[in-house]
Amino acid sequence: MRIELSCLLPRESEWVWSRVKKSETLHFVAAPLIKFVPKDGEFPAIWSPGKYDVSMQMFGLIPLGSQTIGIEYPADSRSMILRDNGNGLLAKQWDHWIFVEAENGGTRYTDRIDVSAGPLTPFVALFSRFFYAHRQRRWKLLARR
Repeated sequence: MRIELSCLLPRESEWVWSRVKKSETLHFVAAPLIKFVPKDGEFPAIWSPGKYDVSMQMFGLIPLGSQTIGIEYPADSRSMILRDNGNGLLAKQWDHWIFVEAENGGTRYTDRIDVSAGPLTPFVALFSRFFYAHRQRRWKLLARR
């Protein structure tokens, strides 16, 4: 099931793109709803292509299981794209694309997620829509700082 949300950020696309690539930004935009805890030490300061195993906690307290974050930077005519081709215990497919595009002096930021969780897919997709709307609100807060 596909979920796609976009927002306009009042920053130049290069500024947004530099934050997309920082692991600390994931912590900020997901907080306080979801906490990602790396299983092997720490996340890199800048995401590099590869697999990162995490445990997830709702509000930093309630275990949500394990997830693999699979970072890729796909080649495309639009150069500012990050893909998390991940999966987990619940979501067998978690294919999250981030698109960063200059627009009207600001930036269009888009999250596109394809999720598959068997019979639970509609519920996981509903939570995903809520989670990514939360993330985009946090992005707007970050951009206004």
